[in-house]
Amino acid sequence: MLRTLPRSPVVDAAYKAYVGLFLIYLALPLIVVAVFAFNDSLFPALPWRGFTLDWFVGTTDPKLGLLQDRNILRGIGNSVLVAIATTAVSILVGTTTAFLFERHDFPFKSFAYLMMLAPLVIPGVILGISILAFSSTVANALDDRFGWEVAALRPGLLLVVLGQFSFIATIATLVIAARLRKFDRALEEAAFDLGAAPAAAFLTVTLPYLAPALIGAGLVAFLISFENFNTTLMLVGSDPPLTITMFDRMKQGSTPVLNAVSLFLMVGSGLIGLISVMVQRDRGEGRSG
Repeated sequence: MLRTLPRSPVVDAAYKAYVGLFLIYLALPLIVVAVFAFNDSLFPALPWRGFTLDWFVGTTDPKLGLLQDRNILRGIGNSVLVAIATTAVSILVGTTTAFLFERHDFPFKSFAYLMMLAPLVIPGVILGISILAFSSTVANALDDRFGWEVAALRPGLLLVVLGQFSFIATIATLVIAARLRKFDRALEEAAFDLGAAPAAAFLTVTLPYLAPALIGAGLVAFLISFENFNTTLMLVGSDPPLTITMFDRMKQGSTPVLNAVSLFLMVGSGLIGLISVMVQRDRGEGRSG
């Protein structure tokens, strides 16, 4: 309705200028980071020294490229490992939690729902510190009482997965629950009338319907986990993921190789987002056909 209201040329021009400036504000920092990934200089700043691919494929110091830097490649591998584990657990728990809140009534349901949402409003640093303090307290108690040294409760990749899972599972639950809320349960009842067992009805009717939400939640969970910094920083051990590796490198002095890593992350995130859109569109066309 607002678009149909008459506007003066001045207001219309101001609105378009505002939108343009806002888009430039969002895109310009990313463009600058991407451009300096190809600068033939030891520092990611002006002046422009010429075009080079050394920060991607360079094999010798001081221009050791992204594809040759073992620490960065190890960080990427750790991030992928953490993201896959976090995504898998978050989707599994998110699906069961979505069914719990959408299909069942139980005492204190509203309170439980608020507790599920709580990790989203707690700062990541506070969440990480709380998890670290709790796990360290339990680990120390087990060591003092029984002499058991539980490495899983000490800072490391497993604790990073648990820390990220604590809030990513909530996001997955919300995405899956939104899709489940629109599901027509008459379809399940029809499957039961045809003799299908509950498990068979779930696998053949409900799960295919939830597939777009599961895929979307999985892609979002993977991206959030891969790029998480605040919570990960509090829980990391001797095998840092990529974000922590980049942070440590920044403290030593930034080089354009970090711009190359940032460009890699931007392209990777864009491709994952494109895959998500294509999957959603293909499934939508399949249902309409």
